[in-house]
Amino acid sequence: MPIFIRKLGIDLGTANTLVFVPGLGVVLNEPSVVAVSEQDKKVLAVGLEAKEMIGRTPDNIVAYRPMKDGVIADYRVTEAMLRYYLNKALGKWNIFKPEVMVSVPAGVTSTERRAVIEATIKAGAKNAYVVKEPILAAIGAGIPIYEAKGHMVVDIGGGTTDVAVISLGGIVSSTSIKCAGDKIDKAIADFIKKNFNLAIGDKTAEEVKIVIGSAVPVEEEEKYSVKGRDLLTGLPRTIEISTNQVVAALDNELKQIVRAIKDVFQETPPELAADIIDQGITMTGGTSQLKNLQELIFRKTGVKSILADNALFCVAHGTGVALEHLDTYKKSISSKR
Repeated sequence: MPIFIRKLGIDLGTANTLVFVPGLGVVLNEPSVVAVSEQDKKVLAVGLEAKEMIGRTPDNIVAYRPMKDGVIADYRVTEAMLRYYLNKALGKWNIFKPEVMVSVPAGVTSTERRAVIEATIKAGAKNAYVVKEPILAAIGAGIPIYEAKGHMVVDIGGGTTDVAVISLGGIVSSTSIKCAGDKIDKAIADFIKKNFNLAIGDKTAEEVKIVIGSAVPVEEEEKYSVKGRDLLTGLPRTIEISTNQVVAALDNELKQIVRAIKDVFQETPPELAADIIDQGITMTGGTSQLKNLQELIFRKTGVKSILADNALFCVAHGTGVALEHLDTYKKSISSKR
């Protein structure tokens, strides 16, 4: 017996796209990557299949991410990607056009927001709702956003870091910076290039970050062997990199994230700031799982921070909760068609 899905939430990220169905949970978690053939501009593969192709394709196939810094950089390809995800999540028996809720970064412009709505409707949605990521992340992390209390959410994804203070269901002060997981990976690759004359790919840089990365220097360092291409000889070579070298590589990027948090604090009314000191900062998003990041934020701001449960899925869960209780969350939701 096929299940008819009438509502679904999409966490449309720069790095990954997650599809959440109320009652079923996250049904799909795939990279936001599309492989397109150069000649006829045909979409050849989407998601996991396309990610495998990055850096490995012949000249006539390009694998890339249509979302840049959390917003649509290539409209047509994003629409194709959304259609693929909707069809995959709904299955071929679904006869209803679903209501879809999509997350967007806090700093999104009205034009960018409209582009997301139009792409979603064209991809096969009946209605499209757009909600800012920090609000969804807060709902997904279980924060009661309608209290008259200040809650700070820091959502660090692949393309953007969103920092927001939420009270009474709305965003009081927020900022969105284009420095997150991808920039951190790039910083690691640049560091290895500069210090070891070795060129490595994005995937390798991400592995280094996940396995031995840390936000503050540690006493017991871990080592990781990195394989790449020697820039002088052009031949493959392997080097060893240690945790504290990665810490040095990430210094600049993490400073930007801390600065964003401080900037939002400066715009926060004192009463709400007092609430945040009591409750701490809630961290969500994949990159917030970087080792010792909470420690770094505590050292720089003096406010403790807590990593939400299932940090990677907070925004997706938030879309599901908001969809089930549309009336409750009406005023936090922007446009609908």
